[in-house]
Amino acid sequence: MRSEKEMMDLVLSLAEQDERIRIVTLEGSRANINIPKDEFQDYDITYFVSDIEPFISNDDWLNQFGNIIMMQKPEDMELFPPEEKGFSYLMLFDDYNKIDLTLLPLEELDNYLKGDKLIKVLIDKDCRIKRDIVPTDIDYHVRKPSAREYDDCCNEFWNVTPYVIKGLCRKEILFAIDHLNQILRFELLRMMSWKVGIKTEFSLSVGKNYKYINKYIDEDLWNRLLSTYRMDSYENVWKSLFICHQLFREVSKEVAELLGFDYPEYGKNITRYTEDMYKKYVENDYF
Repeated sequence: MRSEKEMMDLVLSLAEQDERIRIVTLEGSRANINIPKDEFQDYDITYFVSDIEPFISNDDWLNQFGNIIMMQKPEDMELFPPEEKGFSYLMLFDDYNKIDLTLLPLEELDNYLKGDKLIKVLIDKDCRIKRDIVPTDIDYHVRKPSAREYDDCCNEFWNVTPYVIKGLCRKEILFAIDHLNQILRFELLRMMSWKVGIKTEFSLSVGKNYKYINKYIDEDLWNRLLSTYRMDSYENVWKSLFICHQLFREVSKEVAELLGFDYPEYGKNITRYTEDMYKKYVENDYF
């Protein structure tokens, strides 16, 4: 695998040699001093170019970066429509380095600089950027919720619970799993991140997909959370649901107390509904 220095030297040398490339920036984890480096980090690079069409009309120029074994061009896909302007190449090479390269026209520079603050300017041939750019992940810090946001999180968690139960009682396990995993669990993790935010004075990020949250919660809470990911049978989905309920009650009550919010009582109604449906369809062997 090529070293970080080799990869960055390549990215920069290609830009220096091509007059159409006027600005080069680095984004993502490699621009974040708070993230430990490892071999799995992508090189998130943006080239600001004077003319984008000659680049996207032929992919041969990308071979300068190495032997590509897998590539995706999001703006050239129909099934997954692009979400951003410009043109991107997500490239995995035969030495397993990965470059996510975005081309942007120079006229997009102002909009770009108004966006994500986690950027590092590597080359600015024309001195177009008039202010110092200091990479910061502040936009990704856990943000203190308002009382309304707190209640909305609670409302979504408890309101979607009957959908999970509906799937379980109808023997539609994929429906149940989908609602538990994509909605209930998301709101549980959001609530847990607020608990972390309170503990750390809302001064840090818990990472994409909450991947660093285990660093800031106790081992028991972490282990109970992990136990909810086993959903390979109806019995285990029921168990996961009950544990998610228990965790959400604990954490949401703690967050409410610490932030001076009112704890919503409707959770009790849905807890009772859950227990009643479980007794009817599982304990009484309804089927």
